[in-house]
Amino acid sequence: MAKVEIASLSKRYGENFVVKDLSIEIPQGEFLVLLGPSGCGKTTTLRMIAGFVEPSSGQITLGGRDVTTLPPWKRNTGLVFQSYALFPHLTVDENVAFGLEMRKLPAAERRENVAEALRLVRLEGFGERLPRQLSGGQQQRVALARALAFRPDVLLLDEPLSNLDAKLREEVRVEIRELQQKLGLTTVMVTHDQDEALSMADRLVVMSQGEVRQIGTQRDLYERPADRFVAGFVGRSNFLAGQCEGDGAFISAGGLRMACTAGVRGKGTLALRPEAVSVGPEAAHLDNSFEGVVEYISYLGSVLDVRVRLAPQDRIIVQIANRSGEVLPKMGDTLKVGWPATSGRVFAEES
Repeated sequence: MAKVEIASLSKRYGENFVVKDLSIEIPQGEFLVLLGPSGCGKTTTLRMIAGFVEPSSGQITLGGRDVTTLPPWKRNTGLVFQSYALFPHLTVDENVAFGLEMRKLPAAERRENVAEALRLVRLEGFGERLPRQLSGGQQQRVALARALAFRPDVLLLDEPLSNLDAKLREEVRVEIRELQQKLGLTTVMVTHDQDEALSMADRLVVMSQGEVRQIGTQRDLYERPADRFVAGFVGRSNFLAGQCEGDGAFISAGGLRMACTAGVRGKGTLALRPEAVSVGPEAAHLDNSFEGVVEYISYLGSVLDVRVRLAPQDRIIVQIANRSGEVLPKMGDTLKVGWPATSGRVFAEES
């Protein structure tokens, strides 16, 4: 286990910055997730920590030791790749032992470490199998065991679940999180999947175009997003364009006057979470109350996503629980919808 400190880290190719002036401090034992769309710089950041990409500037410190210019094998970091990267001609035992052999550990110590790593990922008895004889989830566990076998100071996960089907992905992410907490292992994971990020992380770093947009806990990012990008990327939001008068009033593009807790003036966007919108008689007593027409319904099992047109330019998605015996809206119905002023967050128009 080790504390990770990243100071003013940048990577550029020519004049193009892939990562720009990134600074993060990761306490010992924390599970940090780098979250963002493809091309935002999160994987490059992870590979700079691992030593596979050389920074253009900045500093990386692991456990108080400057490793910025050290090669990967001198950093004691374990990296799990998206594609597993197992050797197809080697057995499970041999794959897990590979890094230990490169570090020239004695044979007896290698066997002990391999057995312990396979026990941690619940693959005892699989040591003689080849990768092709394993399921995708088992192969991912072998890759994880290989990263854990030499007892790294920091575990690095590069989209480790993206090749698994949805059900298996959910199971493995729980296993990884439980294992990380059990070992108290400082972990940095890259993903573009917000469900993975929200369910696994202690803290998240949301990135866009090589820069950090916000760092915080799940609740910080979901309930107090720093800007429109974060509000749209972490969870779902309705966005209504309009004009903010700065006195708690937002005038939508459709001419609707909405109460909010705005701290900006001029053109902006009101962000509203679908689950924050109430439907039916109780909506009439909220700060914002409007009638709208149901335009589209998505049946999602436990909930329905209902698109409601409030005005020709103003549409919102409302999330309604699918409860047995309740009358659910239909296409073309008129609905009363409403939300408290505190549920709407206004962001100034971005240049």
